[in-house]
Amino acid sequence: MRKLILGAVLASASLFALTAQAESLAPADIKAGKQYVELPTHVPVAQPGKIEVVELFWYGCPHCYQFEPSINAWASKLPEDVSFRRVPALFGGLWNVHGQLFITLESMNVEPKVHAAIFEAIHKDGKKLATPEEMAEFLAAQGVDKDAFLKAYGSFNVKAQMEKAKKLAIAYQISGVPVMIVNGKYRFDLGSAGGPQNTLQVADYLIDQERTAR
Repeated sequence: MRKLILGAVLASASLFALTAQAESLAPADIKAGKQYVELPTHVPVAQPGKIEVVELFWYGCPHCYQFEPSINAWASKLPEDVSFRRVPALFGGLWNVHGQLFITLESMNVEPKVHAAIFEAIHKDGKKLATPEEMAEFLAAQGVDKDAFLKAYGSFNVKAQMEKAKKLAIAYQISGVPVMIVNGKYRFDLGSAGGPQNTLQVADYLIDQERTAR
């Protein structure tokens, strides 16, 4: 029970502004300590030479699910000098189970539509996807080979990537999801920015700042 309560708290942390959208932000309105914070220690990026944007998420988080259409549309239009990637937040329990699911599918290079189908299954169809077997059955209907998935799910590579994800969450000092990180330096979320669209405006602003600094 404690884990379930903790999960609900973490998923909702700093996201109260989702239901009360703020007005669109102008660049002059975006300030450190207000819409975003600069991390005390900058975290190395996965692709040096590109401006990295990371979204930390959990499949079970309703706010992450609601954010999906906005962030997907935004990510599809990013310029060549920007890289975007998702990292699962691993706070234990079902968070870790779903995080391992995401990392496994990423290692298998599955189509993005499978990622979307998982969100739909959990939030619209009420599926828990709490065991590898349940996941494999569901994924088979999405065209993912069951045996290949189960083999990858328990692999050393996936477990190593899980450890990396845990370390990233600690380095980013996150306490809830969805959270965005720009270039390993700046952290912000839907609550601090004032809703989904403002969050993406903050991301664009910080990307421009990093590009100018180069």
